[in-house]
Amino acid sequence: MTNLRFGWHLHSFPVDGANATDFLAQNLHMLDYVQHHFESVWVDDHVMPWAQWQSNDTPYVECMTTIANLAGRYPTLKFGSSVLCQSYRNPGLLAKMAANLQWMTGGRFIFGIGAGWMIEEYQAYNWAYPKPSVRIAQLEETVELVRTLWTQAPASYEGQYYRIENAYCEPRPDPMPP
Repeated sequence: MTNLRFGWHLHSFPVDGANATDFLAQNLHMLDYVQHHFESVWVDDHVMPWAQWQSNDTPYVECMTTIANLAGRYPTLKFGSSVLCQSYRNPGLLAKMAANLQWMTGGRFIFGIGAGWMIEEYQAYNWAYPKPSVRIAQLEETVELVRTLWTQAPASYEGQYYRIENAYCEPRPDPMPP
């Protein structure tokens, strides 16, 4: 029989118009309950609201820093990125951030990554927004580069979009994030 497990999707912005302080308090109150009934918590990776009905000046949490904070507060929960946009962060830095989260949480970080889709976010932050085929190719290279950093020292990788040479990612994640 399959072992079915459930995770909780954490709101990254207040759906009720709350200010930033109240929004944090709401999330912490919810997680006080969630920690006893769910195995994992999942955090979006956006830097501004994706919902068209939300104002862009709505408080919005960033994925990796939110996970780092909450993993320290809730040591029984696993935390996953739902999903990291590969083009928001340099792939080498992303590998290091994920490795550190895996190490600091004792193996409770779940690494979800995707190609990105919200053009308004890219435009607002002056990030390049290539066509889907390029974003997919960049995602593939990011995954390869991250795996290289996590398994080799020193690590070198050369792709069409990304490159590292004699780079280190210590401590390497153990176990590797799923």
